[in-house]
Amino acid sequence: MSEQKFTLEDLKRILREGAGTDEGVDLDGDILDTDFEELGYESLALLETGGRIEREYGISLDDDVFTDHRTPRSLVAGINGYLQKLVAS
Repeated sequence: MSEQKFTLEDLKRILREGAGTDEGVDLDGDILDTDFEELGYESLALLETGGRIEREYGISLDDDVFTDHRTPRSLVAGINGYLQKLVAS
């Protein structure tokens, strides 16, 4: 199985497709260490984002993935961890 990579660009695309973008939030700016809540993404939007990631990448995320990974940088790293586990199994 080839190794998949989840990037910040993938995350921004999925956020835009699933939940849109709050007015005044520039996802193309320096958002790596900005809390999702500050970016305008509440729990429902993050649930939609998680579902889209699961479907697109064929993984199953823990229920607390967005609690454990509150910023784009952390989430991208976390998703890549899931993908590495998938390849290793």
